[in-house]
Amino acid sequence: MTDAPVRILIVDDSALYRLAIRHSLEDLPGVMIVGVAKDGADALQQIEECDPDLLTLDVRMPDTGGIEVLQEINRRRLRPKAIMVSSLTAHGAQATTDALLEGAFDFILKPSSTDSTENRRLLTDALAEKITAFRQTSRDIGAMEPGAVSVPVLGTTARPSKVVSCQAVVVGVSTGGPAALKQVLPALPADLPVPVLVVQHMPAQYTRALAGRLDKLCQLNVVEAASGSEVKPGSVLVAPGGRQMKLRPRDGRVFAQITDDAPENGCRPAVDYLLRSVVSVFGGDVLSVVMTGMGRDGLLGCQLLKEQGGVVFTQHPRGCVVFGMPKAVMDGGLADRVLPLGRIAPAIVSHVERSVGHNKSHGTTGRVGSHGRN
Repeated sequence: MTDAPVRILIVDDSALYRLAIRHSLEDLPGVMIVGVAKDGADALQQIEECDPDLLTLDVRMPDTGGIEVLQEINRRRLRPKAIMVSSLTAHGAQATTDALLEGAFDFILKPSSTDSTENRRLLTDALAEKITAFRQTSRDIGAMEPGAVSVPVLGTTARPSKVVSCQAVVVGVSTGGPAALKQVLPALPADLPVPVLVVQHMPAQYTRALAGRLDKLCQLNVVEAASGSEVKPGSVLVAPGGRQMKLRPRDGRVFAQITDDAPENGCRPAVDYLLRSVVSVFGGDVLSVVMTGMGRDGLLGCQLLKEQGGVVFTQHPRGCVVFGMPKAVMDGGLADRVLPLGRIAPAIVSHVERSVGHNKSHGTTGRVGSHGRN
């Protein structure tokens, strides 16, 4: 990919906020503002005329709102991606989560400081981070064009498949994660004999909204975890936004503990933090699945898991919104399988089913390991 500027269309029903976003974008290098739309209908017309790469898209607008714009973009198979612009309210969190499930690239929060200078700085920093991730994603996609670089064959097994015990599945995901989870988790059966633990990088409120939406789509019971939530088969526990999640065994059972421990990799919740705890409870009897996301969160946790004999799957780069987290794990030589998004759920089920027979033959079904403390 060339270093051509990212072409951006600003979409917001507030004239004040359209101006604020314009000012912030004008502070950023490598950005070209190609249009400004006052509502969703205007945005759809300008997409056809301006051919933007990216939209900054207000979640809530009269008549045609942000979600309707996304649905129409998907229906028409239009090119641009969208960064949702959301308010930090319960309604804003739910609407933004719905947009992410519809395939929005990512979202930013509208700053709410009483200091206008601080608001501009926060908005500019947030936009810079997301646009940088979008630009890197575009480069990754360009690098995967035929003949550009060598990438894994879809569904490859990086090393000989092995049958091991599995007592938990840990899923780590960030940018693009809600849409990926929407495809993977509903494909898991209600009788999955192990718990699923999910870290999705999101702020407080948003993970609760995400868990609620996923619960309606899934055969498994999906909830945002709280301290004391039992980690048991048939359940999916989503780490709460802005907090860390670890596991604590008690009387032969395992429970979630939610903490305010420091961020890791700039993230709270963090995949590394959870994986370290899961390994302390179950040892290597764990499957880690690292999917689309920005950064390297999950790398150190997967290293620890592999040292204990665990198994790691990653999402194939061609299906990732951002090929950061899976790439870090793959570059570290830790991936047992590299899978397209549509094959991840069947691979999880197959691995768990094989492990059940292994557990029964070795008398380890339901065992809570004793592997130290986190």
